[in-house]
Amino acid sequence: MIWELAKEQEEEKTKILQEQLNVSKVISSLLLNRGVDDFDKAKKFFRPSLDDLHDPFLMQDMHNAVDRIQQAIIKNENVLVFGDYDVDGTTSVALLSKYLNNYTNNKVSTYIPDRYEEGYGISTKAIDFASTNNISLIIALDCGIQAVDKIDYASEKNIDFIICDHHTPSSKIPKAIAVLNPLREDCKYPFKQLCGCGIGFKLIQALNTVMDNKEELDQYLDLVSLAIVADIVPLVGENRILCFYGLKQTNTTPRTGLKAIIEALEKKEITNSDLGFYIAPRINAAGRMESGNLAVELLETEDLEKARNIAEKLNQLNIERRMLDKTTAEEAVSQVKKQKNEKAKTTVVYNPEWHKGVIGIAASKIIDTYYRPTIVFASTGDVLVGSARSVTGFNIHDAIEKCRDFVIEFGGHKYAAGLKVKKDQYKEFKQKFEEVVSSSISKESETKTISIESHIELNEITPKFYRILKQFAPFGPGNSMPVFSANNLRDTGYAKVVGKENTHLKFNLTQQNNSKIYNAIGFGLAGKYPNVMDKKIFNAAFTVDENQWNGKTNIQLKVIDIKN
Repeated sequence: MIWELAKEQEEEKTKILQEQLNVSKVISSLLLNRGVDDFDKAKKFFRPSLDDLHDPFLMQDMHNAVDRIQQAIIKNENVLVFGDYDVDGTTSVALLSKYLNNYTNNKVSTYIPDRYEEGYGISTKAIDFASTNNISLIIALDCGIQAVDKIDYASEKNIDFIICDHHTPSSKIPKAIAVLNPLREDCKYPFKQLCGCGIGFKLIQALNTVMDNKEELDQYLDLVSLAIVADIVPLVGENRILCFYGLKQTNTTPRTGLKAIIEALEKKEITNSDLGFYIAPRINAAGRMESGNLAVELLETEDLEKARNIAEKLNQLNIERRMLDKTTAEEAVSQVKKQKNEKAKTTVVYNPEWHKGVIGIAASKIIDTYYRPTIVFASTGDVLVGSARSVTGFNIHDAIEKCRDFVIEFGGHKYAAGLKVKKDQYKEFKQKFEEVVSSSISKESETKTISIESHIELNEITPKFYRILKQFAPFGPGNSMPVFSANNLRDTGYAKVVGKENTHLKFNLTQQNNSKIYNAIGFGLAGKYPNVMDKKIFNAAFTVDENQWNGKTNIQLKVIDIKN
C-alpha cells in the first residue's frame, strides 16, 4: 500500500488563513485543500445555509414536471411514484409520495420493482400495473434515464412519465413529459452531482413554490441525507448543505421509521458514518433480501410500534445479508485463485448459486483482496445479472460501454454499475472486458493508495483541534475525513488482537519526546501486530475520531496502516 502525501499549501496562504480564523497550521492547510481560502468561505463551509441551494427551475424540464403534476392534482388523477429498490430509490419514493399525498385524496400509489422478477429500473410489469389501475402519470426516481423503449410502451398505453434520475444518460433521452437529470448535456443546472433523492427534493422544492398550502421542506431532509451518504455521491456543494441539515433533522426530529432504527444505536448524536454503516444497510436489506416496499413502508409510517416491528425485521434481514456477503466474497476469491488469473487486470466471476441481492457488496469486498475493476454475476434464467465496482481513478461505466456488443443493458456511475449479459456470451464479455481495462487502466489505478492530507505531531491533536475537525463534517467523497500520518510512534506495551474473529488491532500510541498516550484501533489490522509488539518504533496513517464507552467520550485514532 502506497502512502501519498498531499501537496503542501503555500506557506503564506496557510499563515494568512491561520491568523484570520485563529486555528492551527494543520487546520488551515485542511481548509485550503477544500478550496476554503478566506474568512467568508470558511463561514459558508462551517455554517452551510439552505439559502445557498440553487433555484430548482434551473434544471431542464422542471417547469414541465411541475405543470404536469399540478394538472394531475387538479384533475384528481391516479399517480404512481416508482423507484429503485436501494436506499436512494426507496427514500426518493417515500419523500415524493409523502409530499404529494398532502395535496391529493389518496391518489398516490408507490411501486418498488421486485429485484429478482423485474430487475433494475422501469419494468413492463410496473407499466401494466399502472394501466390496469387507471394510473395516468408515473414519476420515476433514481432510474429511467436509459428506459427509452419502456417510456414508448407507456405512451402507447396513454401513461405519462416524469423521470428523476442522476445516472449517466446515453445519447438518446426517453420521450417523457419531463426528464430531470443534471447530467443531461442540455441541462444548465449548476450542480451535477445530486443523488436520486436529491433530485426528488429539488422537484418538491419547485412544486412548493406553486402550491397554495406550502410545506415545511426541512422535514424531508433526513431522507435526503440518508440517500446522499448511502449512494456515495460527492459531499460538496448542494449535497453538503442537504446532508448537513438532514443530519440535523435526524438528530432532532427524525421520521418515525428512522427513529425506530436509531433507538437500537443508543447514541447521543447520529453522524453520517452511522447513516452509512448502520442505518443504510438495514434499509438496503429490504430490497436485497425481500422487497424494497418494506423500506418504503417503514419510511412512510407514523405508527412507532409498527415501525419498530419493521425495523426488527430489517435487522434480521441484514444479518442474513451479511452472512451471504461473506460467503459469496470468499467463494469468489477462491474462484479467482482456482482460475490462476491473479495477474489479470480485472476480476469477473460467476456462480448460478449466488444471491443477486449481495453481488454488489461482494464485488466491493473482492477488491479488498484483488485491487482491480471487478464484476460479480448471478443468474436469472438465460440472463446473467452483474454488479460492477471500480478502483480509484478508473471509469468502469465507460469500460462496460466499450463491451456493449455483449451487453443486453447497463447503467450506473464511474465507480459502480449494473449490467445484464446473455449466459452464452459470458466468456466473450469477460475476455472483452479484460482487453478494454488492460488497454486503458493507469498504473496509479492499479495500486491501492492512502491519500494523506497532512503530517502531524500527536501533541497537536488536542480537544480544541478535534472540536474544529468535527465541524468539517459531514464527511464523504470530495470532503473525506482527513487522513494524517505521524512518525516515531510506539505502543505502550498493551497491544492486542481483538474482535469476534480476531481481525482488529487495539493499542495505545505514544510518540518519542511526547508523554501523552492516545487510544488507537486498527480495523482489519491484526496482521500488523508484529509491527507494533515489543514497543517497536513505527509510522502510522490514521484518522482522528472519538470513542464512546461507559458514558465517557475520548479521542481515538483509527489507524489505517502501519509501516516500520
